[in-house]
Amino acid sequence: MQLPFEWKGTPVDDEGRFVNHEFPHQYSFFEFLKWRLQRNPQRAEKKADAWHPEIAYNEDFLHSGKNCIVWLGHASFFIRLGGVNILIDPVFYNIPFFKRHTPFPIDPAKLKGIEYILVSHNHLDHCDKHSLQLLARNNPQATCLTGLKMDGLLQRFTHSKQVQTAGWYQQYHTDGRIQVFFLPARHWSKRGFNDLNRQLWGAFVIQGGGKTIYFAADSGYGSHFKDLGRIFPVIDYAIIGIGAYKPAFFMEQSHISPEDAVKAVNDMNARAMVPMHYGTFNLADEPISDPIKALYALEQKGAIHGRLEHLKVGEELDI
Repeated sequence: MQLPFEWKGTPVDDEGRFVNHEFPHQYSFFEFLKWRLQRNPQRAEKKADAWHPEIAYNEDFLHSGKNCIVWLGHASFFIRLGGVNILIDPVFYNIPFFKRHTPFPIDPAKLKGIEYILVSHNHLDHCDKHSLQLLARNNPQATCLTGLKMDGLLQRFTHSKQVQTAGWYQQYHTDGRIQVFFLPARHWSKRGFNDLNRQLWGAFVIQGGGKTIYFAADSGYGSHFKDLGRIFPVIDYAIIGIGAYKPAFFMEQSHISPEDAVKAVNDMNARAMVPMHYGTFNLADEPISDPIKALYALEQKGAIHGRLEHLKVGEELDI
């Protein structure tokens, strides 16, 4: 990949742990305690909020053969591009400590014929053992694409050797119909007690069928969004999170607010914004409907330069 700026490779610290290239940060237990012990000013509102995203219980996309984007809830997506079937961050079930607020829209056992499974990082709401095991049984031909040092974890889950890893700004070896790149995100990784930032997190760009799709994964705001627009001048769809952003002092290091998500999409000059990472798991202090309400308000103000593609869970967006 030719970059319009100097890049010395994915950064690591003196202990060999991966670090964000712009905002190096490691969460402390003190920060976590501060968040959990402080009063949530929206606590009553959050408790009373019974909103759910609309769900389209429709399996037609599995058989249509059309290029499409389907939001499966939270950060899980089915994408068909250039005729290639792709799943991103598949999570079908409840995860430890968090029950699904919105059910998975189809029977996950019907997800067959998947050629690539993209896993952005190791957090439980993006990398689920049981979901990956089901996919591996039903899709032994699938190749997993992920970040550096994630291969051991995914191979243990899937018992498959078909795992490719990449650093930031690197390209995977894929079917000639598509190209897939791994990009920076402002986030972190941890799955056990002693593995903080030992496995790389990141975002994806997928190109095929004359379209470019960006999947932002989990990320706080940063200059990497503007850099992305310089590398990929035409981004047709920017899939970006809008939830789990309150309180800001704790969440902004790793998640993006609706306002900053709009800023990021504008930074990269994306033609369309597809919001995600809300409505499925209660991960933060904001009421569950808060992110989409805030995004609608920004749309009404004309803040989004491209168009907003607000999908129902399970809805097929033809591309």
